Amino acid sequence: MPEKRRKFSPEFKDEAVREVLSSGCSVAEVARGLAVNEVTLGNWIRSYRLKNPVTEPELSVHERARLRELEREVIQLRAEAAFLGKAAAYFAQKQR
Repeated sequence: MPEKRRKFSPEFKDEAVREVLSSGCSVAEVARGLAVNEVTLGNWIRSYRLKNPVTEPELSVHERARLRELEREVIQLRAEAAFLGKAAAYFAQKQR
């Protein structure tokens, strides 16, 4: 005989989601503590996040300038790392 599906109140779902988001515990830990399937709790969290998106504060002019500067630096460092990798491979091959 199949098991009867459990129904959870919206208040219970909200409290479970708040516990995961505020406690720092994993979804699995909270789900075990509440005797709920972790996939179910994960679905509740996903639904909550879709309904309540977190908006990031707009960057100031100084922050945007710093971000552009850091992005340029990342591009430069990636190019240097690629060059050094190729140079190391060349010299390793030449040693043979």
